[in-house]
Amino acid sequence: MKQRKAKSRKGIHTSVILILLVFIFTVSVAYPTAWNAAASAIDNVTGIRLQLNEEPYKLGLDLQGGVHLAYEADMSQIPEADRSSALEGVRDVIERRVNAYGVSEPLVQTNINDGHYRVIIELAGIFDIDEAVKLIGETPILEFKVPNQIDPSELELTDEQAVEIKTAQEKERADALKVLDKALAGDDFGDLAKEYSIDSKTYMNNGYVGFVDDSSDMYAGLIDEIETKGYQYGVVDGLYEYDSTMNVINYLSSDIEETVDLSHIIICHNESVECYNDRSREEAIALITSIREEVTASSFADLAIEYSEDSVAADGGSLGEVAKGMMVSEFEDAYSAMADGEISGIVETKFGYHLIYRQDTRENNIYEFARIEMPWTTESDVLQVDLWENTGLSGKQVSSAAVAFDQNTNVPYVVLNFNDEGASLFADLTDQYVGEVIGIFLDGEAISTPVVQEAIYGGQASITGSFNIREAKLLAQRLNAGALPVPIEMLSQQTVGPTLGHVSLQKSIGAAIIGLILLAIFMVLYYRLSGLLAVIALIIYTAINLALYKWLGVTMTLAGIAGFILSLGMAVDANVLIFERLKEELASGRDLPTAIDEGFRRAWTSIRDGNITTLIAAAVLFTMSTSFIKGFALTLALGILVSMGTAILVTRVFLKWSSLWAPLKNIWLYGGKKENRQ
Repeated sequence: MKQRKAKSRKGIHTSVILILLVFIFTVSVAYPTAWNAAASAIDNVTGIRLQLNEEPYKLGLDLQGGVHLAYEADMSQIPEADRSSALEGVRDVIERRVNAYGVSEPLVQTNINDGHYRVIIELAGIFDIDEAVKLIGETPILEFKVPNQIDPSELELTDEQAVEIKTAQEKERADALKVLDKALAGDDFGDLAKEYSIDSKTYMNNGYVGFVDDSSDMYAGLIDEIETKGYQYGVVDGLYEYDSTMNVINYLSSDIEETVDLSHIIICHNESVECYNDRSREEAIALITSIREEVTASSFADLAIEYSEDSVAADGGSLGEVAKGMMVSEFEDAYSAMADGEISGIVETKFGYHLIYRQDTRENNIYEFARIEMPWTTESDVLQVDLWENTGLSGKQVSSAAVAFDQNTNVPYVVLNFNDEGASLFADLTDQYVGEVIGIFLDGEAISTPVVQEAIYGGQASITGSFNIREAKLLAQRLNAGALPVPIEMLSQQTVGPTLGHVSLQKSIGAAIIGLILLAIFMVLYYRLSGLLAVIALIIYTAINLALYKWLGVTMTLAGIAGFILSLGMAVDANVLIFERLKEELASGRDLPTAIDEGFRRAWTSIRDGNITTLIAAAVLFTMSTSFIKGFALTLALGILVSMGTAILVTRVFLKWSSLWAPLKNIWLYGGKKENRQ
């Protein structure tokens, strides 16, 4: 019995120590200045880095000040089925414009209500409303361009321009080195990419690039350095310059990829996916069988040109170098079992019947990277040389864009459909630039730079690349945003001054502190020692909440602070329920430890039900309301979840710990009316 009590006492002491450690850690995260001062001294002596991130809390428009803009999109010329997609496309374009503007934590959201299609933009820290309106309030522009034949190196710089380049590069290098230092120090690479990278594709993927080989123009030099210098995995200690950008590189892994040079002949039928031939399955089998009987390695390309029914037939059925995972499973299983120089038997997939010619196998070293792309000023920037020139083909001639899937590989790509004028322009353009790049630009930013393989007639073009489904949908959405006639009209504009926001923040913090002090006084006077322990639990609750706001990137607004203060009151309410039950148990004659356990058991159902109903209300507010109310709902929900933990766990541990000490066993300290004579 004594051994069991000793274990129980040890467990309570351990719990108290753990709670205090959590409190110290969360306070250090919420207010790291004091911690970092001590950590810096330790670092100087031991070389161990213990500093925490000192970035400030994210403040919303009402606290930091800035611009609030509301627009309505005119959908009168858009089919109803396409309106939601068109609005999302406009939102995406505006968001990229805002990101290019350099706004920290911009908010761009859409709202569809009662036939109105609206876009709401909040730019915290921006006060030039005219510039913001000019930046945002234009219909997206889609353009097709070809490389400019001007060589920037042949142009001469003035002395002033040379100084301008040098000054800009010094600042850009310093900024990039700061980001590199953060990455080398262990800051989350994905978070850094989201904060600093100017590349929209890798920005959306936490900086992740994927696997590349030395055939990539951008990474060939880096890969050569990796192979010659023997870099280890991790952030590369140095900046990598490429094509007017400065890059921080995270070398994630390397592997050996086997690629197989394949060709095929496909015969489809009326049951095949994406087949436009009405032959029956039996007719398709008969035809592919006859081809198999006569095909040889030397005649394979000619027979593919004559019979095969897909986009690569004109190239002799060549699929190029194929890596694992690019083809459908039946096709991949078939060629994987073959030797080089072998022609397969008949292979059936959902696209039809295939003959596969495996020509050669190669092994390539591939490297997995993530990167943070930052600006780097070059001569072309200062000379204002446009490396691309317009072709006259634009979004005005594109009728629509959609995602499609390759019938052989099931890889997604994007299909463009032109109107009559666009079809004619595109045919002339592709005929003139076979083997060269045509860039597709949205709002002046290149979103795709495909190489023209052959002249394209008929008013339809395909943009292929190593897309996943999400990227292909995003590209189609952007193309539609540039192509669809979706003018936007300003409904309202509002500027919130920084002084007003600062005053609001100070008043909000003051209100929270005053509220906490008043609660503490009431709890101590009315509930005595129990109330004091509850106040300590509330302080721990506050530290945990503030740390969570930083960890989760919560943008604080006045409404959010109101949600936090309200959750503070609900945390006190949970303690009040517990203490009232505790007083009842003590009045009934129970000893203090038993009364504590029973008080918590009886209060739990009321606390649980009350908090769940409030969480449901917060969830509804968060999913169905505007941004300001969402901030309130988010901080309220976080506060409730934390308060349930502090009320049930922290307060209980402190009460049980205090009951272990003889001077604190007097039940008067816990709301009882008679002295404990144990």
